[in-house]
Parts: sequence; structure tokens; C-alpha cells
Amino acid sequence: MYKALKHQKWAILWTIVVLVFCNMHISDSVGKSGFFFEGFDKMTHMGFFFVLSVLLFFGKIKYQHTYAFRTLTIFKILLINAIIGGGIELLQWKVFTYRSAEWWDFGCDMLGACMAVFSYVLLHKLNFDETSAENKTDSYENKI
Repeated sequence: MYKALKHQKWAILWTIVVLVFCNMHISDSVGKSGFFFEGFDKMTHMGFFFVLSVLLFFGKIKYQHTYAFRTLTIFKILLINAIIGGGIELLQWKVFTYRSAEWWDFGCDMLGACMAVFSYVLLHKLNFDETSAENKTDSYENKI
């Protein structure tokens, strides 16, 4: 167990950063600064959870020393994101009442995680196709 968690140190650190930022008290003047826009909160949630999912995939790849595509890994990463995203919304609802808990935030969390999964699957497919093409070429050349 420790061996697997050792490779997830960046994901764990990022989770702490996400928890702090998502539960931080933001003054009303920040919203009027001009830097923030309508939907900024949702985009931030999406970005936080996209990065978290990428870091979880990175740790898993480092642990297993391969880019192997496993459906169970994807399910676990989506489940971890759902637990963390849901936990943040519960904290905002019950503990940090100066923040608002919203289903849309949770939806954006999961959308960011799904975007990372899509990227992983796409990059795996591209890498697998290139590797398969090289192996087919090598085996053809060996026959000649």
C-alpha cells in the first residue's frame, strides 16, 4: 500500500491545495476586481480536477512502470475524484458556510476528471497504435 502511495505524492499534494483553495474565504471585493468573470468558479473546479486526474494517472503509470490501459484504473480515478469533489461540496455546505455548495461545482469537478480520462485514453491509443505499427514492421522485415 505504501509503495503505491509513494508514487501518488504529487496527487496528494495537489488534493491538499484543492481542498484549501475550494474552502478558502473569498472577500466580496475579489469578485468585483475585474479579474474574475461569471463562470470562473466552474472553470477553476474543472481545471483543479483535470490536474488531479492527470497526477493520479501519472502516479499509477510510475507505480506500474507501464502505460497499460486498464478500465479498473479509470474507474478508481473517477471514484477518487467523485469522493473528493463530493467531500468539498459537503464541507462547503456544512462546515465552511461562507462558501456555497452547488451541484454544478460537483458536475464541473467530474467533467474535468472525464476530460483527463479522455486525454489518457486518446494518448494511450495513439501510443499503442504507433507501437503496434512498429512491431508489425519489425516482424515483416524479419520475415524477409
